[in-house]
Amino acid sequence: MTLSMTGGRARARSQKPMSYSPSSMQLNTRTLVQIIRTQTEIAKLGLDLGGVMGFVAERAHAMMRANGAVIELAEGDEMVYRASSGVCAAQLGLRLKRKGSLSGLCVDMGSVLRCDDSEIDSRVDREACRRVGFRSMMVAPLKHAGISVGVLKVTGAGVAAFNNADAEILELMSEVVAASMFHTARYGTNDLYVQATLDTLTDLPNKALFYDRLRQVFALAQRQATKLGVLFLDVDNLNKINETGGYRAGDAAIKEVGARIRKTARRSDTVARVGDDEFAVILPGVGGLSDVEIQAGRIVETVQAPYSCEERELDLGVSVGMAIYPEAGADITALVACAKKAMADTKRAQAKPKEANVQDAGPKIMPLLTPLLQPMAKPAARVQ
Repeated sequence: MTLSMTGGRARARSQKPMSYSPSSMQLNTRTLVQIIRTQTEIAKLGLDLGGVMGFVAERAHAMMRANGAVIELAEGDEMVYRASSGVCAAQLGLRLKRKGSLSGLCVDMGSVLRCDDSEIDSRVDREACRRVGFRSMMVAPLKHAGISVGVLKVTGAGVAAFNNADAEILELMSEVVAASMFHTARYGTNDLYVQATLDTLTDLPNKALFYDRLRQVFALAQRQATKLGVLFLDVDNLNKINETGGYRAGDAAIKEVGARIRKTARRSDTVARVGDDEFAVILPGVGGLSDVEIQAGRIVETVQAPYSCEERELDLGVSVGMAIYPEAGADITALVACAKKAMADTKRAQAKPKEANVQDAGPKIMPLLTPLLQPMAKPAARVQ
């Protein structure tokens, strides 16, 4: 393994890679056990490459005492955040220019690179480091079919947060991801992109692709001064379905809910599965809040239609939260937070006794609905 570093007084030597033999580095037993456990957990995730990348980002973040971790995939001339943890979590879907970034250089060189101080390292995008919130970092290449297709990156809040032993850990973790890439995408980088961005159970975009598309649609709405709607939806009664029908019934319910939400969507909309029992919808180019309310009501009505799995009737439903740009906030974080809060409020209202639900939730929620939806008592109680 080759390690290239820079920072502080060592900066003058930064262009010359510093190498060492992995065999000379002795990882402690605890670290080796953690890596083995990581491999075991990944085996349980099966062919869900998006889930694997998210899990590895979280595990690398914890194991290396980092303040954040990211898996970036090289897509054309950009590096795209496809999994993130810690201070980097809010940047999921972020796209950065490959040229002029340490991650892009790592892909080109195919070796582990380290930056001890982003403020004085000419290889890094200084402004991007400041924006995300880290001062030092280390990146290891992710190789698929012999080609570097991305990086696993850990970040530190202070100067020189990582050392050579950390580099070996990072390389081992990157190889864990690479092995998963091999098993889930054996037919080239195009297949790899699909596997990394789609949810394996529903075939819908996953959380990483949702935020990628949301950033693009949000930027377009800003440029064109148009409105953008976002829905977050939580599947009702999933725990009860799992308890009474088993996890096969739960998976069937998730798949059916996803299919029904997608059925109601326009061609321009994005429907994604962003959590175990959570979906999200991007509604670009809406005319106003009433358009978002109508779409939310349509989804509620479609999802709650009768459904049976293995001769067992399942009570399907979703609690919906909505938000619209620019009214809900001037950035993606505020927009998503508003929709999630509304979803949580709806979920809490649903959990109240029926009498309280009618008295408390009704007046609060009904004004959001158009006259077309007001007669629909059940959907109305689930839309916020």
